[in-house]
Amino acid sequence: MSHLVHRSLRSTPPLAVAGKGIYLYDAEGREVIDGSGGAAVACLGHAHPKVLAAMQAQMEKLCYAHTAFFSCESAERLADIMVGHAPGGLTHAYFCSSGSEGNEAALKMARQYFLEIGQPQRTRFIARRQSYHGNTLGALAAGGNAMRRKPYLPILSDAFSHVSPCYAYRDRRDDESDEQYVARLAAELEAEFQRLGPDTVIAFIAETVVGATLGCVAALPGYFKAVREICDRHGALLILDEVMSGVGRCGTLHAWEQEGIAPDIQVVAKGLGGGYQPIGGILVSGRVIEGLAAGSGAFMHGHTYQAHPVACAAAVAVQEVIREENLLENVRRMGKRLEERLTERLGNHRHVGDIRGRGLFWAVELVRDRAGKEAFDPALKVNERVKREAYARGLACYPMGGTIDGRRGDHVILAPPYIVTAAQIDTIVERFGAAVEAACAGLPA
Repeated sequence: MSHLVHRSLRSTPPLAVAGKGIYLYDAEGREVIDGSGGAAVACLGHAHPKVLAAMQAQMEKLCYAHTAFFSCESAERLADIMVGHAPGGLTHAYFCSSGSEGNEAALKMARQYFLEIGQPQRTRFIARRQSYHGNTLGALAAGGNAMRRKPYLPILSDAFSHVSPCYAYRDRRDDESDEQYVARLAAELEAEFQRLGPDTVIAFIAETVVGATLGCVAALPGYFKAVREICDRHGALLILDEVMSGVGRCGTLHAWEQEGIAPDIQVVAKGLGGGYQPIGGILVSGRVIEGLAAGSGAFMHGHTYQAHPVACAAAVAVQEVIREENLLENVRRMGKRLEERLTERLGNHRHVGDIRGRGLFWAVELVRDRAGKEAFDPALKVNERVKREAYARGLACYPMGGTIDGRRGDHVILAPPYIVTAAQIDTIVERFGAAVEAACAGLPA
């Protein structure tokens, strides 16, 4: 019996004992392709020598120094890398230990900004249904993952309300063009501002490409431009959560670069450190920092392990490898190949409703009836069946249920490391396709 609390208390997962490149190895000696990078985390794969060397060098110099007393070289260097060129007006960085912590920091900084500039009446956030921003209470309240929220609803803040996601596969009407659908969503957001009182809204928060809860859903063209315009008109901030989709995962360093807008605060995590150390954070626009600096002169928030020297050193090395090895180009090329191979292999499968994504961030939505987009009975746990069949074939993927409303719907994510090759993409798709077929063939009539 394991004394460790696992995600499931009814079963013990396989024991991972080693990792190299895009492969993981379990205690049974099985070689498994890390086809989803864990949860879209392992962007460089495992045991990259430059990252390991950077961590070792940092540990030999300095393992920890509390940020109430000191800064450290690796944190300063990481900030220079991420915002030293002020992308989209983002000029400052704050580093913590996870995406959940990053979203908490974003929410608190946004609220404090309006206190500092004399708008204390701003107490509300607008987010989206079928979103996910983390498991801490503030981030969970912001998120729209109904399944994860349900047990904790009585202790979640009521400062958050939710509007529809941009989920064209299911929510765009047959008689609507893309432009009309975007206009309808923009009108819904505008109506929520008006319902709350425009001068009470702190920010609109959204995932640039929706991750685990909805399954790699990118917005239609023009959506985020409309959102940015609404926030600007009402003086609210725009917070973009790129914990999963950012730092190269979608083919550009920031996913918002492909939307023609920039946020006021961006949340980053998984691709920042690639899983080599726990790290997340926020990238912040100059005007927000200026507001705090001109007021109290401090960010009233902090963590024991913020800007951790070893975590920041690992992240610096990860970002340097991405640049030195031109991995964003590989993400774009291999992402195109992944899309093409998935479409060839599963595009006409009777139980595959949608194949969607960007870069090396793709999901397949599984349905009982392709024509009517009817979801499987949630009790069948089809996404978990695919996960098991894939693992049996030497592939790790990322399954999720509740795609549609927190209860109904199944999707599975593929998000291989940025170092993946064309031959490895082909192997991933072949194993995944076989897993989908086996999982669906094993369903009750």
